[in-house]
Amino acid sequence: MSGPVLLTGAAGRIGTWLRGGLPERGWAVRCLDVVPVADVRPGEEHVVADVTDLAAVVDATEGASAVVHMAGIASESTWPAISHANIEGTYCMLEAARRAGVRRVVLASSNHATGYTPRPAEGLLTEADAPPRPDTYYGVAKATMEALGSLYVDRYGMDVVCLRIGSAFEEPTTTRQLSTWLSPADSVSLVDAALKAPSPGFSVVWGVSDNTRRWWDLTAARALGYEPADDAEVYADALIEVHGEPDLTDPVHARVGGEYTTAEFDAENFEAGA
Repeated sequence: MSGPVLLTGAAGRIGTWLRGGLPERGWAVRCLDVVPVADVRPGEEHVVADVTDLAAVVDATEGASAVVHMAGIASESTWPAISHANIEGTYCMLEAARRAGVRRVVLASSNHATGYTPRPAEGLLTEADAPPRPDTYYGVAKATMEALGSLYVDRYGMDVVCLRIGSAFEEPTTTRQLSTWLSPADSVSLVDAALKAPSPGFSVVWGVSDNTRRWWDLTAARALGYEPADDAEVYADALIEVHGEPDLTDPVHARVGGEYTTAEFDAENFEAGA
């Protein structure tokens, strides 16, 4: 591919990891965020724009070889906030890519797109066994993101890879994350694979490290070329000493979306003044 990769949400946590790791994989990066990126790195291009501003995003996408869309509200919020930033933002990004002739888009979906899916009684959960079953407004936006990606593949012949990202943190901080952790290095590897995979069409893959306790199947992600290197098990003893062994019947461990499926995430808890 020629031209830089347009990275939206470049000032965020995963965006920052990608800014550090993608150039090492041979990708030039054009950063886009609604706020300026604080630690500008050599060779980076920078655009300050809102992903819901279609005209601005079209301009930012011109000449790009691909788009990695990480922008948006990164957790649950109110419906007006989620629908604007995460749904309208995804539409604008895909439409900008189409208008600019960019054929490859990588979308930051989430396990919360199918959060009410139960843990399988045995074996690993494939993407095919976890259709959209969102756990929150945030999850609805991620399911909509996947649907929009499917539309742009079928109607316009683009390649769109949706990454159902698990718990993307420097290190796992709960016993649940011993199953769902996606490390910084593996985040870079997964996005790199999604950018390089030949003709993926429309693909939805779990975004998780090669954790000993994972219950999401990595076959589809590996088919793209993803080679995870990290395993949350190195943190297990310390976390279990503090929190105890996980109770797999607890919704936090028994459903894909974990705590997002509990009453703590009821809508009224996110309304103004809550």
